[in-house]
Amino acid sequence: MKIDELEDRMRALECFHSLRLREGMFPIIRVDGRSFSRLTESKFEKPFDLRFHEAMMQTAQALLQETRGLYAYTESDEISVLCPREWDFFDREVEKVVSVTASIAASVFSLAIGAPVAFDSRIVAAADESQVVDYFRWRQADAARCALNGWCYWTLRKSGKGVEVATKQLESKDVAHKNELLSKSGVDFSKLPGWQRLGTGFYWETVEKEGYNPKKKVKVIAHRQRIRVDKDLPVGEKYGRLLRGLIPAGLPTKA
Repeated sequence: MKIDELEDRMRALECFHSLRLREGMFPIIRVDGRSFSRLTESKFEKPFDLRFHEAMMQTAQALLQETRGLYAYTESDEISVLCPREWDFFDREVEKVVSVTASIAASVFSLAIGAPVAFDSRIVAAADESQVVDYFRWRQADAARCALNGWCYWTLRKSGKGVEVATKQLESKDVAHKNELLSKSGVDFSKLPGWQRLGTGFYWETVEKEGYNPKKKVKVIAHRQRIRVDKDLPVGEKYGRLLRGLIPAGLPTKA
């Protein structure tokens, strides 16, 4: 058999190789840490650890830069990256996008904490701006829910309750009950850092930088783009307005 014929036969077995994101959609990539519950229990403070959060922020910024995305958002052990409609990363090939973004996240985070980790990656295809806003408001709501549950669970555990007892004590309890539980332990959930309750956002901003033109021998002002880290994200419609304001920006220029 000729090598070209063999190659064609083997290529045909790559069943998802030709799968691409539809044109006109907003790709949203979400990476999630694999088995991070075991990792965090053995290496990090509960319910939140600043070193873990800093590693996630570093990973989110790397993904935003490498994918040339518009916005990145991280909460807990996940990161979502919004990309523009005209995005052409690996020609929008799904297999490439999920494998490369997962590997970027794993390599950056592993180097940040000094231990090997793995991430999985998936793609959400948003048809319009409203779906983009709904997606990120959903993830922010998940961040708030998980933060409240995490603080309650670990408050009970640190008070001497076992896993089963702490879990049972929180079953079917509403938000008011959980806030009261924390209050009795001296924790005001509403006063906790925004990055714990609502996640952290990353987006491009334009800044002025003073330079020098050696030919004309004059000072010049150049415009550069850098990543802004937003640890105090708004909620509700204010968050929606922030997201809609980022969408028309298009691809960031090189710094």
